[in-house]
Amino acid sequence: MGRVLSTGEAVKLLMDGHIVALPTETVYGLGADATNKEAVANVFKAKNRPSFDPLIVHVPTLKAVQEVAVLSKQAEQLFLAFSPGPLTVVLPKRKCIPDLVTSGHSTVAVRIPAHPIMLQVLQASGLYIAAPSANPFGFTSPTTAQHVLDQLGTAISGVVDGGPCTVGIESTIVDMSTDVPKVLRLGGMALEQLEHILGPVETQLSSSNPNAPGMLSSHYNPGATIELYPDREALVAAVSSNNDAIGVLYWGEPLPIANSFNLSPKCVDTEAASNLFMGLRELGKSKVTKIYAHLFPEKGLGRAINDRLQRAANK
Repeated sequence: MGRVLSTGEAVKLLMDGHIVALPTETVYGLGADATNKEAVANVFKAKNRPSFDPLIVHVPTLKAVQEVAVLSKQAEQLFLAFSPGPLTVVLPKRKCIPDLVTSGHSTVAVRIPAHPIMLQVLQASGLYIAAPSANPFGFTSPTTAQHVLDQLGTAISGVVDGGPCTVGIESTIVDMSTDVPKVLRLGGMALEQLEHILGPVETQLSSSNPNAPGMLSSHYNPGATIELYPDREALVAAVSSNNDAIGVLYWGEPLPIANSFNLSPKCVDTEAASNLFMGLRELGKSKVTKIYAHLFPEKGLGRAINDRLQRAANK
């Protein structure tokens, strides 16, 4: 049975080939030594994750990025501008990273996380840590240690409790392995921030053969059907005309509705993003049959919030 671990215990377990849940600023990750094929296989097994969905490799420094991947000048600019932080970059991989981590692709997704505990574990262990979100595949990502224990407690050695995740959604992923940069996943780094460095970038957010995580069309299942509403009036009208057990996920001025969760009363995208998975999880636990969700304005982190809601709504 998994338990709460000290940082030192987590380091030892990882170095001994075990899998451990760790806090990052985005969501909690299920970590393993990225060079240990058996440990990586256990990550896929614990999550029931398909082998075609690659993992992100977490490293502590830009020097470590160069040890696991071939770093272009433009990619280096991104790391220098936004790392440590919620940015993952896809690059040509080096031989030290097993094909299992990358699902057979010649590229690897690499990130320098900002959470002090994750950085401490990386530095103390000397490992490159492969870590997808610490939840069963296809379900809502965890943003607290208790979320991890609730969903994966019997399948892992334990979790280091680093408090609630401050960003609250997964990292933005940019493919820099070709001449044309491409965003593969919207996340905790806003598109506008990337374009300040790269200029206008293409997006390819879905694939049946992904070379980065988060590209499958159906994901983030909270345990209830989700219906999406582009404006507040339509949301309120739908709730008023329905007698079923409805949960409501929204933002803005408080609504007098039972089983509701307000992502951000003042419509702040960073606040809404940090509350998104908590809101989906809380409404899912309330035994509602449907969740009516109000889409966020399509700017800043609003794009990533809506991306998660749309994938959660897909069956």
